[in-house]
Amino acid sequence: MTGMDARDTELKKELDATLHARRELGDEYESALVESFLEKVDQRIDAAVERRVRRQFAEQQVVTARDSRSPAATDSWGERFGFGIVSLILAVPLSAIGGGVAHLPGLLAAWAGIVGVNAFQAARAHPGLFRRNRPERGEDFSG
Repeated sequence: MTGMDARDTELKKELDATLHARRELGDEYESALVESFLEKVDQRIDAAVERRVRRQFAEQQVVTARDSRSPAATDSWGERFGFGIVSLILAVPLSAIGGGVAHLPGLLAAWAGIVGVNAFQAARAHPGLFRRNRPERGEDFSG
């Protein structure tokens, strides 16, 4: 009985009642009393296992939901390649329009937009891409 938790006091009471009933009823009811008590223990074990399985399943669903919301989870090489090709294809007419209408400033504005859109896409796909890794004070990366 020393291994029982405080929350299992109900089970301890059931065991005490079973032992008391066995003393009162005698040996002929012992197997029925033991089976009844073991059935109650089995039900408690099943309930505890079911709670744990439900909790782990819920935790797994939360992790899966978090992973599926991240842009990197849906970003594939094909998407990046396609985005790059579309950017290059659109760069030709945008350069012609920008250069034809506003000459060099128009051309620079068109390319600034193209570079900006591609930089945003790259930053969305790889969140730490444009951050500098600066050593903290006191840290030395020289080995």
